[in-house]
Amino acid sequence: MLWLLRHGEAVDGRPDEARPLTARGLREAQAAGVALSRLGVKLDACLASPKRRTVQTAQLACASLGVEVTVEPALAGTEYDAERLAVGLGEVLLVAHNPTISAAVRTLSGARVHMRPGGVAGIERGELVVLMTPSELSAIAMGAAVPV
Repeated sequence: MLWLLRHGEAVDGRPDEARPLTARGLREAQAAGVALSRLGVKLDACLASPKRRTVQTAQLACASLGVEVTVEPALAGTEYDAERLAVGLGEVLLVAHNPTISAAVRTLSGARVHMRPGGVAGIERGELVVLMTPSELSAIAMGAAVPV
């Protein structure tokens, strides 16, 4: 399974690569990791864009998942081949930016989605298996029922 996580909400400003997460973004990143852990996700690797907000998101999410974060410059905002980046790594989480993360979901599965900050997609063998919003991830992380 290939997991894709859009970084949490970040502050506005310049330089772009130095923008940190907001308090909300920090909560979104932690919730994503806790929710994936509660769902039984076992990662072999996590690759993150080198931009500050993305590294923060990856570190917070992966703290609950027991995997180290590897910075991957290819995820910094330009188009990338998600399958090529993940090949041979097992179950992988890519943490990146929009619009390229939404484009990656479309390339991998054919699904047209708009990944929200802190949202997660799971793709297996070309099929979009799961797409979760930050509020759904937060509900799972807190043990609450998720609205259907």
